[in-house]
Amino acid sequence: MSPMTSNKRSLPEDISPKSKTILTIPAGSSSNSSERSPKRVCRLSPPTNRGKTYVSNLKIAVVCSSNQNRSMEAHNLLQKRGYRVQSFGTGSCVKLPGATLDKPNIYSFDTPYQDQFVDLKRKDASFYTQNGLLNMLDRNRRIKEKPERFQENKDEFDLIVTCQERVFDQVLENLSERGGNSCKMVHVINVEIKDNHDDATLGAFIIHELVKEICSSSDHEAELEEIISSMEKKKKQRFLYSPSFY
Repeated sequence: MSPMTSNKRSLPEDISPKSKTILTIPAGSSSNSSERSPKRVCRLSPPTNRGKTYVSNLKIAVVCSSNQNRSMEAHNLLQKRGYRVQSFGTGSCVKLPGATLDKPNIYSFDTPYQDQFVDLKRKDASFYTQNGLLNMLDRNRRIKEKPERFQENKDEFDLIVTCQERVFDQVLENLSERGGNSCKMVHVINVEIKDNHDDATLGAFIIHELVKEICSSSDHEAELEEIISSMEKKKKQRFLYSPSFY
């Protein structure tokens, strides 16, 4: 990832200036405003309905590898909660488990969920119902037509939540390659989620809680790191975070 511009946030002294940052909670830290990081120049879109649990003008993206399980579970939940959300994958193709580990089902990102559903049902309806893939694809086709690849999308988001460290790195790399000409800040946060149905469901609730905290903050720009640190303590897991620019 290319070096950040002068708008890059200050890092705590015990965190090395890498392309990604693991935020931890320093001992004895407090929530006093004097101990918060300086405010950044670029800001997220402000809430339009402060009394509600959603922010309609905050553009959110959720990204996993194949835009099938983890990102779509979070997409589904956030959309039901009224958030303005899109979902993506970063892989070169879409991979779904097959009858054996060495023979996955591989599709292009242009293959509609409906076509994938029909294909797996034709191959072995009982097996793919039992392992949950037909139910997953049925949900996906009700949300949107087909998987989308993040690298091919030109929309600009306020917040990007990834579901895997490798995907987090790929998103930051792609944003860096775009050039950063508009100087629009985007906050990229990774919530590590194992790629199975149960963990995807749990992960979606964690992402929803994180998004809700960010959107309901009176000053999410100044309090973002504090929100992440609080979530780390509450969920007993670390989140990766890095600001980037379009």
